[in-house]
Amino acid sequence: MLLLKPSYLLGRLAIGTSLFGHGLVRLPKLDTFSHKMVGQFQHSILPEAIVLPFAFALPVAEFLIGFLLIVGLFTRQALIAGAIVMILLIFGCTTIENWDPIALQLVHVLFLTALLALVGQYDSYSLDIALRRKNV
Repeated sequence: MLLLKPSYLLGRLAIGTSLFGHGLVRLPKLDTFSHKMVGQFQHSILPEAIVLPFAFALPVAEFLIGFLLIVGLFTRQALIAGAIVMILLIFGCTTIENWDPIALQLVHVLFLTALLALVGQYDSYSLDIALRRKNV
C-alpha cells in the first residue's frame, strides 16, 4: 500500500512525459506536421476541413495535457482529455487503415484510464493536492 502512491506518481509522470514530448517536438514544425497529416488522410472519409484543424490542435493538446499531468494540475480532466485525444487518434487511424499505431494508442488509453481510476486514492504528489491543502 505504501508503494502505491509513488507508483501512481511515476505512472503519471511517464504518461505525461510521453504526451508532453509528442507535443513539444511537433510545435516548432506545426505547419509541416499538420500538412503532412492532411496528406496522410487525403483518401480517408474525413474531409480536410476536419483533419487540418485537428492536425494543428493535436500537438498543442498533447503538450498541454502532458504538462498538466507532469505537474499534477487538473489531473482528472487531463487524464480524460488525454484518453479522448487517443480515441480520436484511434478513429483516425481506422479511417486510413493504419493499424500499426493503434496498439500504442490503446496502451496510452489503458494507462490514462487506469490512472483515472486511481487518482482519488493515490494522488499525493501534485499541484492539485498542494492547492487543496493550501485552501483548507
